[in-house]
Amino acid sequence: MNEIAPAIAVRGLTKRFSGRTVVDHVDLTVAPGRICGFLGPNGSGKTTTLRMICGLIIPDEGEGEVLGLDLRTRRSAIKSQIGYMTQKFGLFGDLTIRENLEFIARVYCLDDRTRRVDESLERLGLASRADQLAGKLSGGWKQRLALAAAVLHEPRILLLDEPTAGVDPQARREFWDQIHALARDGLTVLVSTHYMDEAERCHEIAYIAYGVMLARGTSAEVIGASGLVALQGEGPGADMLAAEIELRPGVALAAAFGASIHVCGTDMQDLRQAVSPWAEKVLWTPAEPTLEDVFIHLMRQSDDNSVVSA
Repeated sequence: MNEIAPAIAVRGLTKRFSGRTVVDHVDLTVAPGRICGFLGPNGSGKTTTLRMICGLIIPDEGEGEVLGLDLRTRRSAIKSQIGYMTQKFGLFGDLTIRENLEFIARVYCLDDRTRRVDESLERLGLASRADQLAGKLSGGWKQRLALAAAVLHEPRILLLDEPTAGVDPQARREFWDQIHALARDGLTVLVSTHYMDEAERCHEIAYIAYGVMLARGTSAEVIGASGLVALQGEGPGADMLAAEIELRPGVALAAAFGASIHVCGTDMQDLRQAVSPWAEKVLWTPAEPTLEDVFIHLMRQSDDNSVVSA
């Protein structure tokens, strides 16, 4: 039985701007129909990596294939099979939803445009608002329209650059339901996000910090490979102790959650020793580290290459 070729397989992607390396030898392989979440601090090279993959930026170093096409020599062919939804709404506010989609259909020289637009309106729940001006839409509906425009030409890969920033929780949930429906139909999705609940909805995640890939795998694999352990503290005033406990040896981070406190480190014995002064008034029990714990821990360990040394 033939092995299915990856939708994305890039190796050593590197990009420099003004002498600063913003993407540093990044490797990434994504199978067809998978949703891969890109996590990392602002300015860490997530968007630049996405733009190299979709052919908008030429890498200074590195190689690879996207949909079986050479990343360097077949950029036009790659771009024609990719949908790209940017962080900022980029459609026409003075056109209706339908008119925006009809314009996109003409840009891509699609045949049977009326049918394609009608099907897109139905699929993404936009039919009842088809004649509404895009500029009058709420953030969630603008997001839905932008997604409809990004997939109207039936791409095989969809790139999403922080697509749900500023969108309410219900709209974000509905958006992700739509993304998973598209993935079930075989669409490969790369999405950059800062929301941990969104990262957990991805099939796999890649953590990039200041151009360097630091973690890769499913959420469970990334948490397991972090080496973090955690304690949950409950008792009178436990939530007020985070700042003090975080300064203790053996503690990587501490944060209040409601009336309790969540403490992480890399060694359980050291962690218990760190919280021992509060053992009489706070009940400490083992807890599972979260993806957010890993995110913050990796970020604190990373060197910010955007800071220029004196």
